[in-house]
Amino acid sequence: MLRRWISPGRRTVDGKFAWGGASGNACVYGANPEQVSIHQDWLKLRELGDKTSLEEFSLNSVAARLGRIPAASASEDPLSPVFGYAFHFDASLYAEYLRSYALARGVVRLERKIVKVDLRSADGFIRALRLDDGQQVEADLFIDCSGFRGLLIEQALKTGYEDWSRWLPCDRAAAVPCESASPLTPFTRSTARSAGWQWRIPLQHRIGNGYVYCSRFISDDQAAATLLTNLDGKPQAEPRFLRFTKGRRRQFWNKNCIALGLAGGFLEPLESTSIHLIQKGLTHLLNFFPDRNCAPVVAEEFNRLAIKEYERIRDFIILHYKANAYGDTPLWNDCRHMTIPDELAYKIRQFRGSGRVVKYAGDLFAATSWIAVLLGQDVWPERYDRLVDQRDAAAMRAHSQQLRAFIGQAATSAPLHEEYVARRCQVSSVPRTGISHG
Repeated sequence: MLRRWISPGRRTVDGKFAWGGASGNACVYGANPEQVSIHQDWLKLRELGDKTSLEEFSLNSVAARLGRIPAASASEDPLSPVFGYAFHFDASLYAEYLRSYALARGVVRLERKIVKVDLRSADGFIRALRLDDGQQVEADLFIDCSGFRGLLIEQALKTGYEDWSRWLPCDRAAAVPCESASPLTPFTRSTARSAGWQWRIPLQHRIGNGYVYCSRFISDDQAAATLLTNLDGKPQAEPRFLRFTKGRRRQFWNKNCIALGLAGGFLEPLESTSIHLIQKGLTHLLNFFPDRNCAPVVAEEFNRLAIKEYERIRDFIILHYKANAYGDTPLWNDCRHMTIPDELAYKIRQFRGSGRVVKYAGDLFAATSWIAVLLGQDVWPERYDRLVDQRDAAAMRAHSQQLRAFIGQAATSAPLHEEYVARRCQVSSVPRTGISHG
């Protein structure tokens, strides 16, 4: 299923925020013929009295409201630079595919329970894993994919965990699928609730729903009741509860063990970054593949990159909480007044002062994604980029109108999302697992 985002975040009719998960560069605004970002033009025109929403310059937003999907794919297509999209897929089926791919290329797979981890006395490296059938598996390098338990990285190597609950207060989630509802919307939705936020992920065969909440402000029963009250269709199961601690291992690579996925850390699913972080961990492993000695200097650089990536994604998620304008509830009041990481505070200060987005090499979230959340939650710049003043205001208005007309025409002429999915990728049966990830 195609996934698309609304940008910037908009208040829903009940005063709650509907956030679009703008992973990566999926939130894209129209092009500007000058060097400055188009939102700078928009800020000046707004100062001159123009009431046009910034969403009108996002093909994603306009098409999403119309329930349409511009199928721009060719690089020479003029829509390509101003349109981004992503996919929903069944994570378990994807795992099965990767497994079969690996086995066909010589990977040996054992389904056993690890009962003991043997460490080398000389340096504390992992020497072998003892399995419940008595077998012993020795290796030079171990990858811990044991989830929250961190069987190797934590239980054996005592790496330590950095808890980020002071910035990301939600520690539980209730999830439940419900029957599909028409029309099949081409975007996910995150809606603020009194003690957290609710996700809605429309799939072809069902809608995935969940309430991510802070247990200090609401009970499990109350969270489940809130979730079930706000479904678009009949629930297909009882709510399933999850508990988690946001944060990361102090090291992703410790001695001869590398932690991937939940074994390495967890960020709540507000921006659906889990699979991305797994893939980036694998990329870093390929780039820094060690010899049998696992030189500390190699692990040090691996950890530096991985930690920075986690922290910058963390900061983007914290922004949603810090900048909230939800209302007078204990959770959201606490978040508005909390002290935030220095790098995030610097980014907000820079945007307030100049409208510019501070970017670093390798950032997952594009500048447009930051703009969507900042402006969508009423973090307004004090001034626009003065380079904009080099252009005539009438010419700026003309370009603005032309761009909006182009985007409106492109969105209106695009196929309906339901029709596109039915024609290109309709499922023939309900997936066996019912698990999906963006």
